[in-house]
Amino acid sequence: MKAKTLFVILFSIISSQLFSQELLPFVENFGKSNYQGDNHIWSLTQGNDDAMYFANHYYLLRYDGVKWEKNMLPHKTVIRSIMADGNKIYSGSYKEFGYWFRKEGKMHYVSITNGKKVFDEKENEEIWKIFKFNNKIYFQSFTGIFWYDGKHIKKVKLPFLISYCYTINNQLLIAAVDKGVYKLTNDHHIQKVKGWSAVENNVIHGIEKYHNKIYVFTRKNGVFVNGNGIMNSWNNPLNTILKKANINAARFLKSNKLVIGTAHKGLFIVDLNDGSYKNITRNNGLINNSILNLTLDKEDDLWLGLDNGISHIEVNSPISIFNDNSGILGSVYSVASTPKGYLMASNHGVFKYEDKQLSLIPNSEGQAWSISKINDKYIIGHDEGIFVYKNNVFSKLHNVHGAGNLTKSSIYNSYLQGTYSGVMIYNKINDLSSKIEVKKLLNPIKHVAQNRKNEIWAADKYRGLYRILYNDAFETTEVQNISQANKITNDYRIKIFEFRHEMLFLIHNTWYTFNAITGQLEENELFNSNFKNISDIVTIDESSFIVLQEGLLYHIYANGNKFVWNSIPEKYYKGKIINDDVYVFNNKENYIVNLDDGFISLNIKYGNRPNIKVKIEAFNKDKLLKDRSTIKFNSELKINVISGKYGTAKQDLFYKLRNAKSFIPVKEGVILLNNLNSGSHTISIYGYDGQNYNTIADFNFTIANPWYFSFWMILLYLISIGIIVSVYYRWNKMKYIQKLKLKEEELKYQKKILEIELRAENELNIQEYERHILELELQSKSSQVAVKSLSIAKQSEMINKVQDILSKDMDLNKIKSEIKKAIKINALNKHEWETFEANLNQIHNEFIINLSQQYQNLTPKDIKLCIYLVMNLSSKEIAPMMNITFRGVDLHRYRLRKKLNLSSEENLSRFLLSVKKS
Repeated sequence: MKAKTLFVILFSIISSQLFSQELLPFVENFGKSNYQGDNHIWSLTQGNDDAMYFANHYYLLRYDGVKWEKNMLPHKTVIRSIMADGNKIYSGSYKEFGYWFRKEGKMHYVSITNGKKVFDEKENEEIWKIFKFNNKIYFQSFTGIFWYDGKHIKKVKLPFLISYCYTINNQLLIAAVDKGVYKLTNDHHIQKVKGWSAVENNVIHGIEKYHNKIYVFTRKNGVFVNGNGIMNSWNNPLNTILKKANINAARFLKSNKLVIGTAHKGLFIVDLNDGSYKNITRNNGLINNSILNLTLDKEDDLWLGLDNGISHIEVNSPISIFNDNSGILGSVYSVASTPKGYLMASNHGVFKYEDKQLSLIPNSEGQAWSISKINDKYIIGHDEGIFVYKNNVFSKLHNVHGAGNLTKSSIYNSYLQGTYSGVMIYNKINDLSSKIEVKKLLNPIKHVAQNRKNEIWAADKYRGLYRILYNDAFETTEVQNISQANKITNDYRIKIFEFRHEMLFLIHNTWYTFNAITGQLEENELFNSNFKNISDIVTIDESSFIVLQEGLLYHIYANGNKFVWNSIPEKYYKGKIINDDVYVFNNKENYIVNLDDGFISLNIKYGNRPNIKVKIEAFNKDKLLKDRSTIKFNSELKINVISGKYGTAKQDLFYKLRNAKSFIPVKEGVILLNNLNSGSHTISIYGYDGQNYNTIADFNFTIANPWYFSFWMILLYLISIGIIVSVYYRWNKMKYIQKLKLKEEELKYQKKILEIELRAENELNIQEYERHILELELQSKSSQVAVKSLSIAKQSEMINKVQDILSKDMDLNKIKSEIKKAIKINALNKHEWETFEANLNQIHNEFIINLSQQYQNLTPKDIKLCIYLVMNLSSKEIAPMMNITFRGVDLHRYRLRKKLNLSSEENLSRFLLSVKKS
């Protein structure tokens, strides 16, 4: 209780400062942190290129809705005034005026007065206003007027100080300081305007004609109106305030409204239909209360040049904003209109806004969820129960906690309400204290709806879709968990939406309807094909509703089975949407959408929306690129998507690179591209109607090959490769020649070695041959020696035996007999001869083989004779060895010569030696 009391006291203290909270047009502010310039905005205009231009002390600022640019005069003097005419932006400065034009993404200045004697040397003249009149450009200082016809400059010197000049009724009016108003004649003389004495002794900061009346806006004495030739003070209660606010600028709007900028109290927007006004100040929208100048853009919205910044006010927008800057209000969950203002249910309680004052309804602190108006009562769902508010009295109706908005049944004249503990039914509209609580369902219910008799649909705040069946006595007969019965596992945060008397259910991004015959949920083709990625949906009426898709709000109008999408620009609610608690409330001709710290009011009108047109400015290193330009590899490309719109006509845009799959939002009109592959690229800009992405513009560009793949580098590579190939070829050729030389030397060396080896081999062969011959000769000699030795031994033995016999004393016959016996005994026996012949054949085996192969008709006895002949034995020596006579040896030699085909001249022994050597 103490905490509540403390909260009420604290809020009462703070709320005393919360004056002038009201439904206001959307205000967009720009400070020095945005445009990086100076404080004062002396003058402002919109160019033919739709960009806004500002005289910001030393700078000419340019803003195209995306990018801020600032430029300085050559002499860096203060720019006091600017005016757009065609493609030129005229500017006035200290003893200087000229014009700016834009080329290749940059502003260029041309001086009109340079080199010309235009200004008096003794006077410090500054150009404070520029305007066009009778096809001439006029530059106005405080002491005179200069007009320029494109070739010549003429000056009209005035005898008094002037504040500003104005063109009214095809006349040029000059407001003199403290001396009234004069008009400039065709011959450039001045005449005082008659009947305007009431505005003398005033500094005039505006003269405007509206509905055949001329309004004069003075700095310190408010507004005067000239009707029927008489100048009188403006009969409006606001005029008293304006006299103390110091008027600096004023302008009439097409919507029968008047805007007045002041030096101390911000901007006043006066509704001339009923005399009411709204005051926009630093407390509720502006960043500065001192307005130096103002202008209207092509969308009839207002731009303010402030003493320290710039404000854009969408006075022509169908969207208004209620915003509490103090934070006392909190997040608004429900809004209802009252005869004098609004009731708002927030997480801080229930608030009333009436007579431009925001106040907390006593005893309503805490989380308030809903406000529903029935007749003259407001039914409020609160954490602490259900309350009724009537005639400024806040009282409890029921102790049921956490009640949501009342939902009208499509069948009965009754209302349904979801609460923390189920569903309640109100059958008696005039007696809301009488309620029916649905039994068998005690879940926290977020959404309820009914379009069939004795059947209610309820979506759990967290998970589950329930079908409640009851009888005519309102007794619950059955509660079915339809999502679980249909085996839908992801049935969290279900939305119930009634469209054309048919109940639709949004479950995990899929739309379903219920087939009462089969008891099954069936996918709805119409909604699934038109509304994907919807996170919230809210009914407005039978043919329109609002959806929240990927963070963006769309108003949908159903025309048959086609849906017309109207996007609500994100800037009005960016960062203020309350997810899962978006609601729409009807307020006469407007619709209210709840937000953090307030709400927005929409006046949605159907009609043909203008085609979106955008201009693409692409920059690479601050250089403006043309379409199909080429930029360096790995350099940043900055693309500004400029629509030329600043108010509600400015739509959310998307972009996609060619062959990319997804569409990306264009944030604040800027696209930055980095690390693109070399080659041709196309970036396309799209508008989105909620269903289709429609191409608006394209920009084509080429990313050059990396420096290491450039033409010159490729040429360098080719030259380098050519040099390398040439060097390699030469080196290989030289190496090949060296190799050939080495090979030749090697061959010579090998040849020499081979010759040496062959020579050595030949010598070895010769030596071997000679050794072999010697061996053969040795063998032969050995054979001969052996034969002769054998023969001599036998002869010696026989001689010795014969001598022994002869020495004995025996008769002759016996001696003969003994000698014969001795001779016989000393002859070679068969065994010794066979051994001798075997050894002889082994020694002459090679000779025998060669001889046998060449002369196959030779007998063993012939071969034996050949061996003896090779051994160089005589016929006498051969005869006993062959056991034949001497004559028999000669005969055998003769026969051998015939077999060997030798002529009589050829030596038999030499021939056989040649055979042996071969």
